Amino acid sequence: MSDFNEISNFVWGAADLIRDKFKRGDYEEVILPFLVLRRLDCVLEPTNDEVREQYEQYKDELNEDALQEVLKEAAEAPFYNYSEYTLETLLDEPNDIERNLKEYMHSFSPEMQDVLDNFGFEGTIEELDKHDLLYKVVKRFCQPEVDLHPDRVDNSTMGDIFEELIRKFNESLDENPGEHFTPREVVDLMAELAIEPDREDFEENQIMHVYDPCCGSGGMLTETEDRILQANEDVEVWMFGQEVNPQTYAICKSDMFIKGEEERAADNIADGSTLSKDAFPDKQFDYMLANPPYGKDWKSDKDAVKNEAEQGYGGRFGAGLPSTDDGQLLFLQNMLSKRQEPEDGGSRIAFISNASPLFTSDPNVSESKNECSIRRWILENDWLEALIRMPDELFYNTKISTYIWVLSNDKPAEREGEVQLIDASGEEFWNLMSENKGDKRKELTEDQIQDILDLYRANEESENSQIHDISEFGYRKVRIERPLRKNFKASKERIEQIKEERAFQNLSDNEEGEKKQEAIIEMLQGMEDKLYKDKDEFEEKLEEAIEEAGLDLKKSVEGNIFKALGEKDQEAEIVTDGNGNPERDTDLTDYEYVPLGKDVREYFEEEVKPYQPHAWINEDMKDPQDDGLGKIGYEINFNRYFYEYEPPRDLGEIEEDIEEVENQIVNMIQKVTKE
Repeated sequence: MSDFNEISNFVWGAADLIRDKFKRGDYEEVILPFLVLRRLDCVLEPTNDEVREQYEQYKDELNEDALQEVLKEAAEAPFYNYSEYTLETLLDEPNDIERNLKEYMHSFSPEMQDVLDNFGFEGTIEELDKHDLLYKVVKRFCQPEVDLHPDRVDNSTMGDIFEELIRKFNESLDENPGEHFTPREVVDLMAELAIEPDREDFEENQIMHVYDPCCGSGGMLTETEDRILQANEDVEVWMFGQEVNPQTYAICKSDMFIKGEEERAADNIADGSTLSKDAFPDKQFDYMLANPPYGKDWKSDKDAVKNEAEQGYGGRFGAGLPSTDDGQLLFLQNMLSKRQEPEDGGSRIAFISNASPLFTSDPNVSESKNECSIRRWILENDWLEALIRMPDELFYNTKISTYIWVLSNDKPAEREGEVQLIDASGEEFWNLMSENKGDKRKELTEDQIQDILDLYRANEESENSQIHDISEFGYRKVRIERPLRKNFKASKERIEQIKEERAFQNLSDNEEGEKKQEAIIEMLQGMEDKLYKDKDEFEEKLEEAIEEAGLDLKKSVEGNIFKALGEKDQEAEIVTDGNGNPERDTDLTDYEYVPLGKDVREYFEEEVKPYQPHAWINEDMKDPQDDGLGKIGYEINFNRYFYEYEPPRDLGEIEEDIEEVENQIVNMIQKVTKE
């Protein structure tokens, strides 16, 4: 049996054994470590006797390091187990199965004990034995249906089994924790995109370094390795990954050992959060791939991330910190910080995101301007080669459309200064699955993957491919002001409003001030109750009234009077300041997005002035990097570039449909009436 669906369904049956004693949220604490243990058991079975003999012969003669080397050689693997037991022989002593299983577990090499410790496996053993379930579960995992030797279940299939089980765990809890496991066909596509330009250039004995900052069970790493070795089997591939989930980390690390990646698995698969504790601060990589969680906050990493951001570009997050609600662009910055210099071969990145990092945020809004800054940093450095829109309903735990970013700091000459947009969301690029897997309803065939790769390789304009100069994604956000227009009237209602103004209220600090307040109200009540459309005309009448009342008023109090007695009126004259310049109406402030390369003032004269002749450009809003008018931003909105106009239906067809519905309603009413 090598079909991952059959195996995962059989293994999932263990949930039936434990459901009465374990909560649904605890199923994975039982099933995942036993699955790993069964995998290890199958790998070591052919050499069990030899390892045991070597252990008994040398355990008292050799030091720990030397003994480990002897046992690994005997096991013909980068790990070993010197116990007299296997999972199957544990069943021979059912009354002692807890003690024997613990002894078996502690007989693994130290690296594998670390893997099992990340599952908290010893506590799980005790809990199962407490409820008389341990024997039943061990027996379940010893069935022929769970023969997991690598000759029968390769690492790629094993990764599928793990991810399918984890999907089932989440589905059984009706939860979506923000983790979106990457379908195998998407991993295949990303690996191909990462190595594509280098496929013919791999050399014998060349060492390539591959990295995934949120590696999950390691699928992207192993698939990229496989693709490189398919191109040239004499290349040596070193894989590096970090994973925050302890159980998923344990799965990844154990499978690396099973593949024979002893040295790399021991040190190059790390646990913990990449954002707050980078496991590879001084490493650069040839290829980097990642599918970080979408819309998942990074509040738990906030302090560490902010401290590193203070280092500027000397750290990983110099381009800015995105909203704490979504860390996707932090992962991308982390990857970009680990590029090799172009003279050393450069680096290539395949990165999955949702739509948010492509166009949300605003260069002039404090809460989101950093996302804009990060996009600008990437595009203006010419690192983005291509963006591919994938179909929706492609992932297990989300229905949204996703995007593959292809980035390089050593672009081919023909791609320099440009970005290729590929729309692979159309139905010609996917098939409906025969059976849904969570939210996943669509899948890509190998031919469809090749169709997408062909579009990328061609790098030409077509129905599903567009080539854009980088500047086409950029704009200047320019603030446009319009003049304030007000009418003025000393009416009873407006005079009452002055009592709410601060400068007027502050006069009441003493008796003299209170008398002045009364005098102001009396003076205003004595003015003619007339509507003035011109501030200057009203101001003249007000000054006369103030002089007649013998009042000496501060400018702030006079300002309160104008504010209280004035109301906005687009039919009134423009209000000007003391220098004769129009005051701006903050409610009418607007913004124009001027394409980069277009002169702002020319754009204003052509696109704004004809429709708003009294408007003007706010000269104070400038870009801090080039001191030009407006703030520079970049966005890539696929709908804008691949929009297809659909003409409205013919009016006659709509009328026919309405008539048909009306007839149906009449018939239903008549039927009910007769009954």
